[in-house]
Amino acid sequence: MTLSALTLGISGISLLFFPDEIMHKLSGNNQYSIILQVIGALYFGFAMSNWTSKNSILGGIYGRAIVIGNLSHFMIGGILILKFYLKTTELIFLIASVIYFLFAISFGYLFRTHPKSAV
Repeated sequence: MTLSALTLGISGISLLFFPDEIMHKLSGNNQYSIILQVIGALYFGFAMSNWTSKNSILGGIYGRAIVIGNLSHFMIGGILILKFYLKTTELIFLIASVIYFLFAISFGYLFRTHPKSAV
């Protein structure tokens, strides 16, 4: 949870404070940089949710909403970024999709397993 919170937090803050620079690098057009700021706010909100639940019991029925939200975000995001990479073949998108899939696998594991009871 801590790693995903930090990853999403850094991404969110970058998108919030540097949307024009990021949009210019991606497309050369800054017209829709507001969309990147909204996405940054979403990432930052997700990061805060993950950060506050990092010490909670997760897995099985515990923390199910947090786990499912992260699983769906990282799985769908990974597929979309991989699809974009296949069109552009820019290495940064392959790296991003691998990171997304690693998080998706981690949250899928949490979703499918139950936490061990501390006896």
